[in-house]
Amino acid sequence: MFAYGMLSVVIAVYLRQVGLTNTQIGFLFSLTLLGDTAISLFLTTRADRYGRRKTLMIGAALMLFSSVVFALTGSFWLLVVAATIGVLSPSGNEIGPFLPIEQAGLSEELPHDHRVSIFAWYNLVGYFAAALGSLASGLGVEALHGFGLSDISAYRCVLIGHGTVGVAMLVLYAALSPRVESTNRDANKGTRFGLHKSHKIVFALSGLFAIDAFAGGFVMQSLIAYWFHLRYGASEAQMGTILFFGNLLAGVSALVANRLAKRFGLVNTMVWTHIPSNLLLILVPLMPNFGVSLAMLLARFSLSQMDVPTRQAFVMASVEPDERSAAGGITNIARSVGVSISPLFTGMAFAAPVLGIPFLVAGGLKIVYDLTLWRFARRPLAR
Repeated sequence: MFAYGMLSVVIAVYLRQVGLTNTQIGFLFSLTLLGDTAISLFLTTRADRYGRRKTLMIGAALMLFSSVVFALTGSFWLLVVAATIGVLSPSGNEIGPFLPIEQAGLSEELPHDHRVSIFAWYNLVGYFAAALGSLASGLGVEALHGFGLSDISAYRCVLIGHGTVGVAMLVLYAALSPRVESTNRDANKGTRFGLHKSHKIVFALSGLFAIDAFAGGFVMQSLIAYWFHLRYGASEAQMGTILFFGNLLAGVSALVANRLAKRFGLVNTMVWTHIPSNLLLILVPLMPNFGVSLAMLLARFSLSQMDVPTRQAFVMASVEPDERSAAGGITNIARSVGVSISPLFTGMAFAAPVLGIPFLVAGGLKIVYDLTLWRFARRPLAR
């Protein structure tokens, strides 16, 4: 997540610097996310059977590969290949096979009533790391400018840092305890997508999560940074600092979700905290100046992630233990598919940044998702 946070501040501006158009950037982001979707589907649906540690190591190696190619070339088609095959997050959010497999490993020894709490801390660590990565990237680029490096050279240093984190992940995953592995690795042998009892609920939830992610694709962190740069001339250091505090607020909000979930239930917490955050998102481009827009954005960060640990705990609780990697992977992949489509439209949306179309579309669609999820959870299939 530190590496993802680093990259989100500079990746869109870097690609513009190497000569890509706004439309090409959106296309490349879509291919990045679609490629990660295919890789994740392949890895997560096999992880419980073939080994979670090995699968995580493969993901880290693919992350390193994409970093190297992006740092070494500005060729659009080479970047397309690296974006499709590798693991690289332009959104600043979790992507690839890591989260579902890690949480499946954690769930092996976690009782049901502790999952939201542990996942909340898990997400807090991730958001804090992403926040530090954003801050380090923004301030680091400014410092490198002070040493005389050009914009493009400074951005490539960030990409090298991203790849270095991939190496560290590879080493740490190799050292994981065997206790993260599934205790019944042969139960889903020969099954479709690693599921044997929970197809209906997993695919229904996947469809809903894809809608939410499609909306979120319009306001990925890298695109938020780009919009503030276009609309208000915000610098890399400013955006790095803003995303640092935004991710901190998001992480703290995940801890609050644990208390709310114990009192109101998982789905109610997911929905009734998400709707106000989306109203705040809609308000961001409607504000009269940079300061008030920023206040709306940070207020939105403080609510936007309360649904994350509750959603993750809900998925883990809805399936059999030997289906958890697959269920987490499939629902995450559905989100990746959703978020990979929306950047195709962002080139047009960013043509007139003063209108703030990405924020309006994202907020409206997310509210539709929230209300649909609430209705779905009241049906027998979801119980």
